[in-house]
Amino acid sequence: MFYGAMVWDPWLIVSQIVCMQCLSYLSLGLLLWLLVGMHVPMFSLHYFFDYSTLTTFSFTGWCTIVAFLLNSIVGAAFLLLIVERNKKCLDFTVTVYIVHLFLCLIYGGLPSTITWWLVNGMSVALMACLGEWLCLRRELREIPTRNSRANV
Repeated sequence: MFYGAMVWDPWLIVSQIVCMQCLSYLSLGLLLWLLVGMHVPMFSLHYFFDYSTLTTFSFTGWCTIVAFLLNSIVGAAFLLLIVERNKKCLDFTVTVYIVHLFLCLIYGGLPSTITWWLVNGMSVALMACLGEWLCLRRELREIPTRNSRANV
């Protein structure tokens, strides 16, 4: 989608980062609304950025954890659409989660629960590995030619 010639284009990189961040929060919001929104009286940004919501001691906490992990799978699909190169997947994934860490720092302070760090670490690993695998599969597809049908 955004990938062009093999030249360094800072505007392209910034636009890809902004797209990945926006799509990541859009999909996380949808997943949180579906999984958590039905079980809480008031749905807010608290579930996005407050580390205390990622807990294993409540049903809502487990739903939040599942939403974050599912969002990393959706994020891998966004890597396939936006980044398109397996070598860049780890960079963009880490960028998304570093921005998320900074927003969490601003919203609720330094995350101090091991659950928050484990969930986000697993999300980074899942999104990067799955994104690289998806992009690699696309990159390794055979290039169709006019005579490829005749050879089959």
